Amino acid sequence: MATQRSDRFRRRRFPILLLLALLSPASAAAQGEPTSRSAVPGLAPEDPHARLLAAEQYPSAKQCGACHDQIYEEWSSSAHAYAAISPMFHKFEQRINELANGTVGAFCVRCHISVGTAMGEERWLPLWDRSPVSLEGVTCISCHRVEETYGRVNGERRIVPGTLQAPVQGPTGAPVLDGVIERRKQYGVDPVGDGDGAPIHADAHQHRQITKSEFCASCHQVAVHPGIKLEVVWEQYRDSPARAAGTTCQDCHMSTNPGKASGYASGPRAVVNQQPIEPPGKHTDHAFVGPGYSIAHPGIFPHNRLNQYSTKEWMSFDWRAGWGELEWERSSHDPGSFPPEWRDPEDRRRARDIVDENRAKLAARNERRRAVMENGSEIDGPFFRDDVRAGEDLEFEYVVTNTCTGHNLPSGSLGAQPEIWLNVALSDPDGKNVWESGYVDSHGDMADLHSRDVRAGKLAHDDQLVNLQTKFLTTNLKGTDREMFLPVPFDGDQLPFIRPAGQPTSVMNHPPFIRMEQRSIPPLGQRRARYSVPGERLARPGTYVLSVRLRSRAEPIYFMDFVRATREMTREMNAWMVDIHPYSVAFEVR
Repeated sequence: MATQRSDRFRRRRFPILLLLALLSPASAAAQGEPTSRSAVPGLAPEDPHARLLAAEQYPSAKQCGACHDQIYEEWSSSAHAYAAISPMFHKFEQRINELANGTVGAFCVRCHISVGTAMGEERWLPLWDRSPVSLEGVTCISCHRVEETYGRVNGERRIVPGTLQAPVQGPTGAPVLDGVIERRKQYGVDPVGDGDGAPIHADAHQHRQITKSEFCASCHQVAVHPGIKLEVVWEQYRDSPARAAGTTCQDCHMSTNPGKASGYASGPRAVVNQQPIEPPGKHTDHAFVGPGYSIAHPGIFPHNRLNQYSTKEWMSFDWRAGWGELEWERSSHDPGSFPPEWRDPEDRRRARDIVDENRAKLAARNERRRAVMENGSEIDGPFFRDDVRAGEDLEFEYVVTNTCTGHNLPSGSLGAQPEIWLNVALSDPDGKNVWESGYVDSHGDMADLHSRDVRAGKLAHDDQLVNLQTKFLTTNLKGTDREMFLPVPFDGDQLPFIRPAGQPTSVMNHPPFIRMEQRSIPPLGQRRARYSVPGERLARPGTYVLSVRLRSRAEPIYFMDFVRATREMTREMNAWMVDIHPYSVAFEVR
């Protein structure tokens, strides 16, 4: 019996490199000073060789970009690449763990910092103490080193460790790669690790699920504690016309036209040492355009291969003040007024080049973000109920249509973001704004129940607001309902924590005392936005103008306050707000 047990354990032994990768602490060498184990009582000093071996098991996107340059550039400014860097994610993740007394644990970072989680990094590590590849969020190996086929898992997918030469998984096999390896001298590549050429993966296995929508479900269909759904994109897609027609998530989000199943581009499978690999094949756009955007320091994101500065160094670089700009640097500046890492003008100029390049990438992505949202929506109107006469109430409506066949408008993380609302304004013959709905308060929030200005009596509540943002409803201690942007059951206990449901949530289809009020528009659905303007606002005949636009922002400002976002984060969140389908219509009032 003992011999059989020994054989069983022997058959299940881990490869030594994988074992070292799993046991070794997180690497922080390239992003600031590492945390020293020798400084912690009771812990032996960290083995630097183990750290190096662990890092080698999780190749960086920069390494992949050596041959897949176009894909790297597309990915570098994507929401996937932003997942680990997002200041809003970190504020949210820390706040929810505080409220739950740590009971949420590493749930959120399993998707947002997948490689760091696989390497055993603690969930609370700051960016500058994390390994460089974990800062890449959903990086190349997060998808292309996954060989299992997953069903309905909840925020989980396992990355297969391996050096750069280890096999990758993709939509096709390796016939083209085999030809490159057969002519490795011509291409100057090293598929075996002998150092004779540039490193390249030695094999590519076909993983059929990577071309299917199901592959996205593990991170885009997520239930949070205490069992209520937060990410619902897959569930919406599952019942959509797109799925019925055989259209996948990839068909729209990796196509030639953001948000449209317009087909795929064509291009070389790779460019190896400046030699395009022929024949060309299907090129899938790895920008994954969606409604989100970056509010991080533009030196930190997008990812930039020219970046030679650490996260900590970037945090002290004042790009808004003009550091590194030609004219600004020509004036006299006291070297002592700069942090030590930025006293050299040449460093500031190099940093400015990176900032300028990154801001150009962000601006270009923002235009594609606008395109994907305009491709998925329409506004029609205004439609007047009666003839319009001076001194009489004006009643009219707009029709908002979700032209997307794959999911609701908006979709994503419900209860917190994204925000999409209708902003309608009426101006009189003199061009003066005499009525509006969808206006914002002094902080940028809509004038609903969560507006600080409305609660303080500084601004009128917008009674006609058309807001497509879904919100959670929770039960208060006294039994009344309130809108919430997090499904956290606050109570009177000194130590609030997220409690499990008293009965299976499937019985009620939602946890006790929490439910979701969905306001988003389903695929190909419509919402009629009805408005009424008091007759006193149309005091005299003449030409009036109705202006309309859908407005979109990644996060509500009240939610940012709740998670203790910084002033700079709030400033950037408002700065990148986008207007969708803005237009005006003139009409006569008799």
